[in-house]
Amino acid sequence: MPDPTASDSAASDSAASDSSVPNPVPTPDGSGLQEFLAVMNRLRSPGGCPWDAEQTHRSLLPHLLEEAHEVVEAVESGSRADLLEELGDLLLQVVFHARIAQEDPEEPFDIDDIARGISAKLQRRHPYVFPEAADPQVNVIKDGVTSIADQEVTWESAKAAEKQRESVFDGIPLALSPLMRAQKVLKRARRAGLTHRAEFKEVLISGESGDQAEEPSSLIGKELLEVVRRAQSQGVDAEGALREAVRDLETQLRDRERSGDGSAEHGPQT
Repeated sequence: MPDPTASDSAASDSAASDSSVPNPVPTPDGSGLQEFLAVMNRLRSPGGCPWDAEQTHRSLLPHLLEEAHEVVEAVESGSRADLLEELGDLLLQVVFHARIAQEDPEEPFDIDDIARGISAKLQRRHPYVFPEAADPQVNVIKDGVTSIADQEVTWESAKAAEKQRESVFDGIPLALSPLMRAQKVLKRARRAGLTHRAEFKEVLISGESGDQAEEPSSLIGKELLEVVRRAQSQGVDAEGALREAVRDLETQLRDRERSGDGSAEHGPQT
């Protein structure tokens, strides 16, 4: 199988073997991952699990989304045991997709190709940590990266050199939730300097409705977008804040439901 990241293997080996880099957390030996790969291989092979054998990249998408959301829930409101389990379920999705990809007759790749690819990307995106992997087109801050803002500049410069996109908004997945996509669009607009224009907020809220009154859905949509902009300006994750608020509301309503506080008049309507 051809290695799509062969040109980056030397840099990866250097990063893995550089004993001068401080690393207070020991690197796992990978034995657990090897065992996991063997289990997945057996499940997918003849004589294994019929359900596993029938799955495709597309059929697994609902499970991938569900497991990602369960990781979020475990981080925000679960225990360490919950997080351990949910990360395992999410890892299963990555390994499952990798195993399916190995079977492609035209463009196969495996879990090692995936790992090498992301390892090489991280090195290219962090040239101040891995200068041996730096792209000469990347704008590296001369005095070094000393803040998250500096890191964002370098990251975006490296991404632009790699992707060669026409717009800063290219590559934002349409499948993201509307709230998360709004955050992405506004964040990229801010980084590109588009939000510094005086008319930006006016356009964001009022739009160009002409002489006709806007539909309520359009007005509410723009108001929600302004809330996202305001949250971002204050360093608040709007989606996380909304999840927390809804979780608190649900807890209060469940408590009221259990205590019998409320009446049919004020209860849930169907």
